[in-house]
Amino acid sequence: MSKKLDGKIALITGGSTGIGLATAKQFVDQGAYVYITGRRQPELDAAVDTIGSSVTAIQGDVTKMADLDRIYAQIRKEKEHIDIVFANAGGGPLVSFGSITEEHFDAVFNLNVKALVFTAQKALPLLRNGGTIILTGSIVDIKGFPAFSIYSATKAAVRSFARTWTTDLKERGIRVNVVSPGPIDTPLLNEAFANPNDMKALASTVTMGRLGRPEEIAKAVAFLASSDASFITGAELYVDGGAAQV
Repeated sequence: MSKKLDGKIALITGGSTGIGLATAKQFVDQGAYVYITGRRQPELDAAVDTIGSSVTAIQGDVTKMADLDRIYAQIRKEKEHIDIVFANAGGGPLVSFGSITEEHFDAVFNLNVKALVFTAQKALPLLRNGGTIILTGSIVDIKGFPAFSIYSATKAAVRSFARTWTTDLKERGIRVNVVSPGPIDTPLLNEAFANPNDMKALASTVTMGRLGRPEEIAKAVAFLASSDASFITGAELYVDGGAAQV
């Protein structure tokens, strides 16, 4: 029985933990060969051990253009092309309006916007016609949570990219979509909400009454990457337990 991503070559940035790692596992389970990137080699090594096969980890910082060039040069040498790009790396601390610094602004936009743009653009020479680009957004692109203003603005930019890049790339048949998670039980979220009471309060804001699991996002990404989503492009898929919907 064939799998949905048989023979596909995928790149996942931020692939060593959380949503990126869960998606790498899902892609491999569906027949893809996956490259994962991350800044920390020990976490990448652990991720490779967890995934087990059909995976290569490349240490690199996606905010550094030389690292992106090195990542794509290795993929070109080893596989010659890419079918799927999941631009997933992102993050940033939360700062209330009135306390925003230039350093905070630059750091969050560099990671969530600039790095994402060049992750996708530098893939284009390797990306096969008919391939797909999937961007990690967030429900905060349409929600007004306190202290989220810079982070939320970066995710609104990500949503816009899916629309414009879809039109830029339509002649090549490359689909571009956004997956926008709600609160997901990841190491990053647990670090941000270290107090168990805060985590309970966060879960209570979700219509389904719980946090999402990384695997639930991974399945949505795999759907967008597959031919099952062949007529879906320029779209945003919310995987949020209803948090931003009702």
